[in-house]
Amino acid sequence: MSYDLLIRSGRVVDGTGNPSFHADIGVADGRIVDIGPSLSGSARQTIDASDLVVSPGFVDPHTHYDAQICWDTAMTPSVWHGVTSVVMGNCGVGVAPCRPAMRDIVMHDLVNVEGIPVDVLKQGIRWEWETFPEYMAAAARHPTSINLGFLAPLTPLRHFVMGEASMERAANEAEIAALKAVIKEAVSAGALGFSTSNLLQHIGYQGRPLACRNASLDELKAGAEALRELGKGTVEIALCRDTSVLSDDEYAMLDMLLTASGRPVSWISLLHRDDKPDACRDTLKKAAPLIARGANPQSSSLPLTRELRMNNPFIFAAFPSWKPAFNKAKPELVALFISADFRNAFREDLKRITTRRWDRFVVSAPHTPALKKYETMTVADIAREWGKDGVDTFLDFLLADELETEFTVATLNVTEDRVPEILTNPGVLIGLGDAGAHVAQTCDAGYCTYLLGKWVREKGIMSLEHAIHRLTAQPASIFGIKDRGRIQKGLAADFAIFDPTTVGSASRGVKRNDLPGNGTRYVIEARGIHTTVVNGTVAWADGKVTDARAGRVLKS
Repeated sequence: MSYDLLIRSGRVVDGTGNPSFHADIGVADGRIVDIGPSLSGSARQTIDASDLVVSPGFVDPHTHYDAQICWDTAMTPSVWHGVTSVVMGNCGVGVAPCRPAMRDIVMHDLVNVEGIPVDVLKQGIRWEWETFPEYMAAAARHPTSINLGFLAPLTPLRHFVMGEASMERAANEAEIAALKAVIKEAVSAGALGFSTSNLLQHIGYQGRPLACRNASLDELKAGAEALRELGKGTVEIALCRDTSVLSDDEYAMLDMLLTASGRPVSWISLLHRDDKPDACRDTLKKAAPLIARGANPQSSSLPLTRELRMNNPFIFAAFPSWKPAFNKAKPELVALFISADFRNAFREDLKRITTRRWDRFVVSAPHTPALKKYETMTVADIAREWGKDGVDTFLDFLLADELETEFTVATLNVTEDRVPEILTNPGVLIGLGDAGAHVAQTCDAGYCTYLLGKWVREKGIMSLEHAIHRLTAQPASIFGIKDRGRIQKGLAADFAIFDPTTVGSASRGVKRNDLPGNGTRYVIEARGIHTTVVNGTVAWADGKVTDARAGRVLKS
């Protein structure tokens, strides 16, 4: 037998959750053709996987690479971490479909929801499409290192059908019919489903609610029925207006989406919060009947930490008082932050939204030399020294530092001893990596390697076999990616090959200036990933991305 690729002597963890075994794997034409001990035959390329784990390539169900595919065909940093397939178009926001007149609005949706600088988007997006099928076709013309799966996001769909009215109101009967038609068009072309958001912090152009938040239940039901009629697709919804607390009306919405679609529903997010320590436990108990029917909540293996500057105050997007701060120039922000009315409204919001604590806001990079002495101090510490409350201290510090201060803010999944009960629940989908989003604030794309290093090797909260299943076959099944996520003859040859004694990633990113226009982003580096193989071709090896671009557009 002649192979394109032969992987020798690896510990195979096949993605099913079954016990691992040692075997060789033979690959030809991008597919797994043989699995067995001591395969005979020649190969154009051989990988010695002795002492390494060979698993299916990781399937990341929650990314925001929608714009990045225009300027980064390597799909970094996901490929570094053994990720071979990504699902993008989450949270109801993306770049397609889009008519030329709506491009500025679509870009500012990404600025406000995903924290991607507008100058990066203006320089980086190629705009080779108007419809969603044209967007997928454009992606296929520019092959990437890894495979791309697309959800059709409801915000640009509503812009496409309703124009600027999408940001003001629910759709009428004729518009609902048109929205259903464009969802069916997208899914018929191969989109993996559609996405939407109900989160208060998801604001769009000019600080208005993201357009999909204006969607009525009738609109969402029509979209769900489109999937039922097609017999394929998944609904993804950003849910829980109060993080990790599933309200009765949100429960009813999930129930409706499951019933109307007859398809899986993935919802975010389920993350531990110190101010309501039993929220996740209570929500998992409440949602158990829905989870049993296919409504899987998403969570992250990482502590959520953000590096923030107030030129994009995403962390305060759920605060009505901060609406005037979005997409504003520095002089306008200075005037706002001085205002007593703004400060008082901010205080009132803090009484209602309790996950923002001043003891979690750390001054990480003051701009003004006179303020350098406060580096590494929390806003709470500075407030005690200055004899002010947190709001006045935070805003006065910003003003004294010419609005250039960088803060490190730990928000969710911070208390480690409460995270395992979320991750070990079999109905929870481990993901929420947000790769491609919040680029100037953080990078959570390393959640796969963090799970394997921190929670499997160091803490032992689940077996390696179970963890690999949760990173591969489970997300592939939920999103209808049938030929990936398992190591089995006839399936696609996507592999993450890693050293189980060293695999991992840091929980914090490092800065790089590699966005269009020399823009800054945070990336997180992987440890222990030996090789990433996509469709039988090596995409990452020896700590470097190869020249291969064997990724494909995945279709439902």
